[in-house]
Amino acid sequence: MKKLFILTFLLATICLCPLASGAVPIIDMPVEWNEQREVLTREYSQKHYGMDITKIVPQAVVIHWTASKTWKSAYNYFYSPARADGTLNVASQFIVDRDGTIYRLMDETSLARHAIGYNWCAIGIENVGGVNNAEDLTQEQLASNVELIRYLHNKYPSIQYVFGHYQQIAARKSGLYIEHVEGYHSVKSDPGPSFMTGLHSNLSKDGLTFFPE
Repeated sequence: MKKLFILTFLLATICLCPLASGAVPIIDMPVEWNEQREVLTREYSQKHYGMDITKIVPQAVVIHWTASKTWKSAYNYFYSPARADGTLNVASQFIVDRDGTIYRLMDETSLARHAIGYNWCAIGIENVGGVNNAEDLTQEQLASNVELIRYLHNKYPSIQYVFGHYQQIAARKSGLYIEHVEGYHSVKSDPGPSFMTGLHSNLSKDGLTFFPE
């Protein structure tokens, strides 16, 4: 895995995407997307959503924390297509490091398994931190999330909603929630209300819908 990570790192490219006036670069660090991930993504979408898809039309952005200390550990966790049980591995389209560096792990419209009930329509942003549920995300991460969400909203006008992983129940008011497996759910605390309040404050004039605490 270490050699694989080093090779992938060397192949990474920097995409200078103009996110805003103070442009923040996006570093492309793709996880392994091969035939196995393609097949598992289709299986997952069919089982949970009744859809045969590997691509999404983004309608929401879901904010997470990694519950880990480094972006490398999160990246390594997401890298493989399959989990130990043979199902689609969890992943996210983006990771934001402690210093605000943005890594793109897959095409923005590729389906990633990051939020139960919403993967078919949501882009995930993982933020490094939250170990032991500590609300410790940084101001640099907040700034990068704001600019990344603006970039995504401008690129995909279909995006209407932004919510934290812990708000997944409240977000059902959007009408986007779909889950065909009875009893399949989780309880989450990421990325914490303080971070979401900061996002809402900075994006209050961007025409996006947030959910109350």
